[in-house]
Amino acid sequence: MGNRTIRDYAAGIVGAILLALVALLPSQALAWGEYGHRTTAEIALANVKPETRAAIARLLRHEREIGTPDCDLKSLPDAAVWPDCVRREGWRWGYTAAWHYQTAPVCEPYNVRTNCSGGNCVSAQIERNLRIVADESLPGNVRLEALAFLVHFVGDIHMPLHSGDKDDRGGNDNVTAYGIVPGRNLHSIWDSALAERAISSADPPLVRRYSPAERAAIATGGPEDWGRESWQTARDFVYPNAFDVAPCDGDLPDEAALTQEDIVAAIPVSQGRVQQAGLRMARLLDEAFAPGPLAVEERRR
Repeated sequence: MGNRTIRDYAAGIVGAILLALVALLPSQALAWGEYGHRTTAEIALANVKPETRAAIARLLRHEREIGTPDCDLKSLPDAAVWPDCVRREGWRWGYTAAWHYQTAPVCEPYNVRTNCSGGNCVSAQIERNLRIVADESLPGNVRLEALAFLVHFVGDIHMPLHSGDKDDRGGNDNVTAYGIVPGRNLHSIWDSALAERAISSADPPLVRRYSPAERAAIATGGPEDWGRESWQTARDFVYPNAFDVAPCDGDLPDEAALTQEDIVAAIPVSQGRVQQAGLRMARLLDEAFAPGPLAVEERRR
């Protein structure tokens, strides 16, 4: 068997495995699904200061006061998925739906104020909820609810298609067929199948204690920077990877053939965004729970 034949055979096996993995995953309409969001929280929890971890545990004691018995809020990973869970009760939490994203056209200059009327967007809600968490004068249940929104939205803003859009609601429209994952839209692929594959295949594991140098290099910027990064990733990688054309050269095709090579190329991009979300979340939590009124005043500026 020649080298090319062996490579083709191996590629076929990998493609079949990826297809099987994707077929087993449920369709997700929410960023990163439960696994991705829990992973970002686990990364954060492994990298916060001990004092921050203790402060989080104290806030979690207020779970019953939140009044969402069908949506657990017993741990930071629970908190990371809680905002998606409560959205099922639209009569009570429907007003939060626009807080999870901030899609901006990838073929226009990025502006953090785009699609953020009245602060109803993910970047503004990260800032708002960070301020609430940091304010020790507020009741514990109010701060716990804000903590859940904060950790969830830090995850959301790092998912490229929650910031970048090409007239398709961030990959939710007009992408109806894929080579190895037929019937799934682009947003769904990045939410669930790709994120889960990226997390489970990471070596070393994404959930670990990072060195001070790693944290300093990765845990940078703020919500505006993170949204811009996601928007740029959507423009420069996600859309070209899926359609084999630059999104700003014209209309996208109605369908795309997302090959196994495309999936493999996307895995490190997805891994990087999950890693960044977790370590940046850790930094924000350390800031929010820093002792003394000075920390609160810093967040109010």
